[in-house]
Amino acid sequence: MSPPDAADRALAVKKRHWRRKRSTLLGPWRKLTRWLARWMPKRLYARSLIIIIAPMVLLQSLIAFVFMERHWQTVTQRLSTAVVRDISGIIDLMDTFPQDSGYENLIRISRERLALNISILPPDPLPAPGPKPFYSILDNILSEEITKQINRPFWIDTIGDSDLVEIRIQLEDKVLRVFARRSQAYASNTLIFLVWMAGSALVLLAIAILFLRNQIKPIQQLATAADSFGKGRAPPPNFKPRGAEEVRRAGAAFIVMRERIERQIEQRTTMLSGVSHDLRTILTRFKLQLALVSNRVDTEAMEQDIDDMQSMLEGYLSFARGEADEETGVFNLERLFAKLKEEAILLKRGFTSTIRGQPEIHVRPNAFSRLITNLVSNSFRYAQNVFVAADHRDGWLILTIDDDGPGIPKEMRDEVFKPFFRLDQARNQDAGGTGLGLAIALDIARSHGGDITLEDSPKNGLRAIVKVPA
Repeated sequence: MSPPDAADRALAVKKRHWRRKRSTLLGPWRKLTRWLARWMPKRLYARSLIIIIAPMVLLQSLIAFVFMERHWQTVTQRLSTAVVRDISGIIDLMDTFPQDSGYENLIRISRERLALNISILPPDPLPAPGPKPFYSILDNILSEEITKQINRPFWIDTIGDSDLVEIRIQLEDKVLRVFARRSQAYASNTLIFLVWMAGSALVLLAIAILFLRNQIKPIQQLATAADSFGKGRAPPPNFKPRGAEEVRRAGAAFIVMRERIERQIEQRTTMLSGVSHDLRTILTRFKLQLALVSNRVDTEAMEQDIDDMQSMLEGYLSFARGEADEETGVFNLERLFAKLKEEAILLKRGFTSTIRGQPEIHVRPNAFSRLITNLVSNSFRYAQNVFVAADHRDGWLILTIDDDGPGIPKEMRDEVFKPFFRLDQARNQDAGGTGLGLAIALDIARSHGGDITLEDSPKNGLRAIVKVPA
C-alpha cells in the first residue's frame, strides 16, 4: 500500500471516531430538544409567554437565592452573635461578681440596656430537646454561637409564632433563663422581601401579558384571514394591517396578494364566459344547419359528435372556471343524500348513507354538491352498491364513500386526480371521455382547505375519503 493510501485510511478512521464521539456527546442534547419540542405549547401566544416568564422566574429565583444566602443568613448570623455575646457577658459578670442576695441590678441593666429579660432559676435539669423544624436558620445559627462563645449546656426554644426566643444556660449552681425578642437575633424582614418580589413579578407579568396580547392579536387576525381565504371564504370584515411594522407589512402584502388573485380569477371567469358563449353559438349554428339538411342525409352521427363536443366543452369550462366565486353558505347533507338515493333507484344501484353529527355544514353549496355527486356518480358507474358515511364534529367533515366495484390499483391512485388522465377502464372517465370528474372533485376539496384520499374499501372496492373544514 502506498503512503498516501495509508494516510487517507488513517484520516477516515479519525473521522469515523470523531463522528461516533460527536454522536455520543450530542445524544443527550438531542433527546432534550425532542422532549422540549413534544411538550412545548404549539401556539405563538403561549410560547411568547414562556419566553417572558422563564427569564423572569430564573432572575427572581437567582435574586432570592442570593438574598437567602448572602443577606438573610449573614444578617441573622450577626444578630445572633450579638445576642449571644451579651448573654456571655452577663454570665461572666455573674461568675466574677457572685451575689448571694440576688442579681436585681444585673437583671435591671440587662432589661434596660441590652433588651434582655433574664431570670435566675434553681439548678434543675434542662428540659428535653424539642422537635427541630425541617429548616430553621435561627435555631441552627443560635445553637452554633452558644456552643462557640459560651460552651455550656443549653436549651433554646425558637419554634412557634411568639415574638420571644427563650434561652436557658446551665451554670454550676443555677440556670440562667433569657428571653430575647426574635427580631434581635433574626432577620425578620425576609417575608416582606419575598412578598415584594412576588408582587413586583406579578405586576410585571400582567403588563407583559397585556402588551404581548396586543402584539399577538394582529398575527392571529392575519392567520384567520389567510385561512378563510384559503378555504374560499370571505375575510373577516374588520381585518386590516395592525401591530408592529413587520406584521403590518405582512398584512398589507396579504391584502395585495388576495386582490391580485381575485382579479386574476375574475379575468379568467370573464374570459371563459366569453369563450363559452362563442363556442356555444357555433355549436348551436351547427345543430341548426344539421336540422335543415336532416331530410337529405343521415346526420345522426354528426349530431352525436356535436353533443359530445358540447359535453366536453362544458366539462373543460367547469374545470377551468371552478366554483371559487361562489359565496359560502349552509349546506344540508340529508337533502343531497336523498337526491342520490333517488338517482340510485333509477340506476338500479344500492345506496346507503349515515350522518354522525349535524347534517348542516358551512361550505360553498353548489361546489360541494358537485364534489359529492362526482364521487358518488363515479361509484354508481362501476359498482352495484355504494355506502356513504358523514362524520361532522370538531369543525371538520369526514366523508367516506365505499363501493364494491373493481377499485383502482394503488400505484395509480394519485394519477387519476390529474386532469385528462386516462386509464383503461378508469373510474374517473366521464361518459364523454374527458377524465375530469375526480380532478374537479379534488380541486373543490382543496379550495375548501381539505383533501381527498383513496384507499381500499372493506366492501372489496374503492374507498374515497373527503376531509374538509366545515
